[in-house]
Amino acid sequence: MKKHLNTLYITSDDAYVRKERETFVVEVNNEKVFQAPVHSIENIVCFGFKSLTPALMAFCAENNVGVSYLSENGKFLARVYGAQQGNVLLRKEQYAIADNETESLKIARPIVAAKVANYRNLLLRHQRNHPENSPDSVSSASETMGNRLSVIEKAESLDGLRGTEGECAALYFGELSSLITAQKDDFTFSGRSKRPPLDPANAILSFLYALLANDIRSALETTGLDPQVGFLHQLRPGRPSLALDIMEEFRAYLGDRVMLNLINLKQVTKSDFEIRESGEVRISDEGRKTVITAYQKRKQEEVTHPYLDEKMTVGLLPHIQAQLLARHLRGDIPDYPPFYMK
Repeated sequence: MKKHLNTLYITSDDAYVRKERETFVVEVNNEKVFQAPVHSIENIVCFGFKSLTPALMAFCAENNVGVSYLSENGKFLARVYGAQQGNVLLRKEQYAIADNETESLKIARPIVAAKVANYRNLLLRHQRNHPENSPDSVSSASETMGNRLSVIEKAESLDGLRGTEGECAALYFGELSSLITAQKDDFTFSGRSKRPPLDPANAILSFLYALLANDIRSALETTGLDPQVGFLHQLRPGRPSLALDIMEEFRAYLGDRVMLNLINLKQVTKSDFEIRESGEVRISDEGRKTVITAYQKRKQEEVTHPYLDEKMTVGLLPHIQAQLLARHLRGDIPDYPPFYMK
């Protein structure tokens, strides 16, 4: 079983990362602020193009440590890695299935079903825990999404499947504001806005989704799968379609729940955000650190995997799903079992 390793996030503009024997060292203003052995780090994520020495880049490539560059608000920019690893026969099967809509549907349907079920689970959890703050519209949306699960199971085309997914997502995001129980005046949510995010809640979501997509991309590459070639999301240059496929299972579990906790527990406030002239809302440096800390803590929690019935850290889940998908593509298991949260 793969161990859950840490991701090193570099957020400071003055940070400098170098290699010291078999360790990573982070310096700020020529002062050592962090040091960790290479075997404890799985990824280095830099917000902006921070300084990494050539020796460190080679060290990362040799030790299978991915280096990703994201913009300040979490948009993926680039990823640096060493010689390509993985089973070429596995990728060949992946490409063949991606070119066959019928076969792609067999994988895409359970992924969308898990996404909708996890959205619905989050709404139902709120109804149980906060009945006094749960309007009838939340119950109605949950019921409709439950009915749509049978439609998803019978979808006969990818376009039809995407249509039902979009309908359920619109229902869910239409009710997400009801799940915000604190700081309601400062964190309004009238719908999903992405490029750019137009309110603090959407800014947090976009940032968390970027972190999650990077983790899933890394898990797929480690397993030997091509993150660019998916079954639900269409192929597009520069788009990690398979990473976005697998990410659908985790949006509610590793994105939305973390966002809601940050707001409802008042771990972030309106002072952690700034509004640009364009209307874009960005998270401040301190706000980003708070979100990253909450995300990392979430990844360290233990959960029982619903398919394997084994205890593991939440951070391992993307790796497990990547391995299960690879097993399905090889023919070791008849169907791909997506992640359902409890």
